[in-house]
Amino acid sequence: MKKDDVKILKFPNSTSNLERQVEAILFAAEEPLDEESIQEKLKTKTNVSKILNSLERQYQNRGINLICITKKWSFRTASDLSKFMSIQTYSKKQLSKAAIETLAIIVYHQPVTRSEIEEIRGVSFASGTLEILLELNWVRSSGRKNVPGKPIQYVTTDDFLSHFNLQKLSDLPNIEELTSTGLIDSSNVDSSIFGSGKFYKEQKDEKKENIYSNIDDMLKRSLKSNEE
Repeated sequence: MKKDDVKILKFPNSTSNLERQVEAILFAAEEPLDEESIQEKLKTKTNVSKILNSLERQYQNRGINLICITKKWSFRTASDLSKFMSIQTYSKKQLSKAAIETLAIIVYHQPVTRSEIEEIRGVSFASGTLEILLELNWVRSSGRKNVPGKPIQYVTTDDFLSHFNLQKLSDLPNIEELTSTGLIDSSNVDSSIFGSGKFYKEQKDEKKENIYSNIDDMLKRSLKSNEE
């Protein structure tokens, strides 16, 4: 491609240095400003009214307009584009004690049914407890248990792992680790909580891999010594 074939789009630059200063002052202002306030911020004595009228014309057909309300100036979204604007509000949700206990039981017992969760907690479900965890996408249904009534089983999701910065469930602390940090008293905790479900299976698989790895290392060392 030849240099002459390259076309660069340039916008007209008709804004004076003072107009740029006024534009910046209005853009950074937390609230609409009158002409006197703008003049105080400028280092040069000038016709602020003339500058504002010029800027008003320049912004007339843009997505942002310069408008004057009760003698105070500010930038506003063009009125015909207001339908594209929306305000998003965020509110922090704090999990209840029941929801935290339910999540912990699902984590360490999964897959687990609603009735099994209630049995472990010793109380019936409060309204919406499990639904909150489902809404957060931290838990999901995972088939039905092969018992009378075919109750739904629940497990944790990848979003749960991502939220708590875990690569896998076996990264969670086990009963020995929780006891050593003083977070629980192992004498008052049923150790079977940490010995069932997916979490335990992952730990067993890891231990199995370690065993095979150790055996492989032993065989390699044995063969090497025989060769020597």
